[in-house]
Amino acid sequence: MGDRKLLITNIGRLVTMEPRKGRQGGLGVIEDAVLLIKNESIAWFGTRKDWLKRRKDGFEEFDVGGGIVTPGLIDCHTHLVHGGSRQNEFVQRSQGKKYWEIAKAGGGIMSTVRATRGASYDDLYRISSERADEAFLHGTLAMEVKTGYGLDPKTELKILDVIRTLKDNHPIRFFATFLGAHVVPAEYKKRRRDYVRQVIDKMIPAVAGQQLVSFCDVFVEDGAFTADEARSIAKAAKKHKMAIRLHVDQFKDGGGAQLAAELKAMSADHLDYISDKGIAALKKSRTVAVVLPGATFFTGGKHYAPARKMIDNGVCVAISTDYNPGTNPCLDLMFTATITVTQMGLTLDEAWKGITINAAASLGIDGDCGTVATGKRADLVVFDAPDEYYPMYRYGKNCVSAVVKKGRAQWLDEYYNV
Repeated sequence: MGDRKLLITNIGRLVTMEPRKGRQGGLGVIEDAVLLIKNESIAWFGTRKDWLKRRKDGFEEFDVGGGIVTPGLIDCHTHLVHGGSRQNEFVQRSQGKKYWEIAKAGGGIMSTVRATRGASYDDLYRISSERADEAFLHGTLAMEVKTGYGLDPKTELKILDVIRTLKDNHPIRFFATFLGAHVVPAEYKKRRRDYVRQVIDKMIPAVAGQQLVSFCDVFVEDGAFTADEARSIAKAAKKHKMAIRLHVDQFKDGGGAQLAAELKAMSADHLDYISDKGIAALKKSRTVAVVLPGATFFTGGKHYAPARKMIDNGVCVAISTDYNPGTNPCLDLMFTATITVTQMGLTLDEAWKGITINAAASLGIDGDCGTVATGKRADLVVFDAPDEYYPMYRYGKNCVSAVVKKGRAQWLDEYYNV
């Protein structure tokens, strides 16, 4: 078999995410562009005029009709796999109940844990695949997915089995994160140390044996886990070749950003209450700050992470949905980016980088995706829009018309047989 070649033509604006001479603005835009894919990688791109000077035969052509072409979107913090729903808690919050009141009455994370433990593998896979389709429809081509709604060895492994099957069968590229240290489950409420030991001695070795998990995450917060517990869990995870991610500084400044820098974590996520010391620590580290504005938006919060300040101080900031059933049941990454612009002071260019190249950096995959560059994966999104800013401006409207995944192009109406 020879090389498979695909030529994407009639690109109104090719958004490379790499500014340089001959390209427009901070996103490195090329107008009236052509892009050549060889097998699964980008082989060449440039203006149509330049292509005509070197045109060769032997390729399939995909005319995008003047659409905007960007790198595939990357959702670097999600809780995609879970049983049940918590719309009843949304109703209760609308009636004035606080999150902690609902949790104390049996709601919150533990309600999802009960539903996930009770769900069959087949049911979990079916509903998670439907959610993945929804994200794919909105242009997400890579996604991190956490465990953490099992909180026992059996269910954590069941969640990982679902992620494995998604990875093998769905067009999204999945990355698995072990989040056994999400909260202490109810049955260990009076035996906290025993649960931490179970995470370290039983669960981490078990999930590492699956050869699927890239990361280990810990929720460091009052009511979850302490910094010292996180250090112990991270030490064990690193022995099993897992990189570290942390939920930190969501409800108060607990020094979580500094802890993430200390542990050389790939990401520090949430950061609604990060301190100046935390910002300084992240600046000196390679840890990416992942902001999750959808959770603040959906829960009616007013205190968003200071992303503007972080960027101004040289911190790499990524943006993610934090899809989960309790505090943000939304898989629209483009809408999430819009929130960072309207509520957090980011520019549209910064928001775009937050859901592409910076999100890729948080997963350690910026070497092969997140930008349009020769040799990188040909994972691309086509938007039916006048420019790259329109999809964020026209929030609520899905402007994605086609995707290119592993070098193969498909109109989304064909994918969904609409």
